[in-house]
Amino acid sequence: MRFRAGVENVTTFFRIMQSVEKLQKKCIIKFTEDNMHIICNNDANEGGIQVWSQIKIGSIFSNYRIQSNSNNEITVNLSCEALMGALRSVSTSSGASNSASGSSYETDEVIVKLAKKNDQAVLNFEITGTTRAGRKVKIEHDVKIEVMKPADVAKLREPMCPEPDIHVLLPSLQKMRTIVERLRSMSDILAIRASHNGCLQLSINTESVKVDTEWKNCNIPQMMKEGASQDSANESPDPEQLFSVLVSVKSFLKFLSSHVVSTTTIACVCQNHCLILYVYIGDVADAGGVLTFYIPAIIDDE
Repeated sequence: MRFRAGVENVTTFFRIMQSVEKLQKKCIIKFTEDNMHIICNNDANEGGIQVWSQIKIGSIFSNYRIQSNSNNEITVNLSCEALMGALRSVSTSSGASNSASGSSYETDEVIVKLAKKNDQAVLNFEITGTTRAGRKVKIEHDVKIEVMKPADVAKLREPMCPEPDIHVLLPSLQKMRTIVERLRSMSDILAIRASHNGCLQLSINTESVKVDTEWKNCNIPQMMKEGASQDSANESPDPEQLFSVLVSVKSFLKFLSSHVVSTTTIACVCQNHCLILYVYIGDVADAGGVLTFYIPAIIDDE
């Protein structure tokens, strides 16, 4: 089992992990020949929110080499915080003070590889740099990992969801986050509604307060449902009908942490079932990857 690659886009990798770390202390990373999959599927995390991401190797790594007896795939379990610590040291090393030498340096290269230290599997990050005086420096960070068995990897399954009732292109996640932060103190439950005429609503409704926030003229991507004929796809839905889902405010805020990496985000409302959110890394047409968030619906008994 071998794995070695140059980390070219440290900032994007760090921001992806920043989004994931808000959900769980640990995550699963599956390296394949073409993609890196970052998975949070622990039912124990608050709100049952899951993330299944797929990032193209070329958008993060260079000189990528992987070899294993499991179709050249390696799946590991690791601490999000530990991986972020290694990536943070790389992203801040440029111009940062190296305590060992007391001098600052510019990062020249970052190599990550699978290694073993005292019988413990690790992802070893090797950072090489050059000081202002022209002297070479080398720093290493080890992130402890647990290599998953193929039988356990085979049990990993994305949530089963019905066909979405509507897709809507979301406004700036950072602006939405500011609004939802204000709503959090008033309610634990958030209603998300969208219609085919481009209306998007975020609402809370309690015994003491009712607040609606509305966006008009949102882009509604036209997605053909699986198995649908062209004729049925051309049938125009009622533009005024609002499709809604109730979700945990805390869960939605955790998703909104992905504003650090998002350029385009498409929300899919599966009415009374779940909210699916696709956070694209880069432009949709040529995205370097996508983070898929699944937020289960809260069923209102009333």
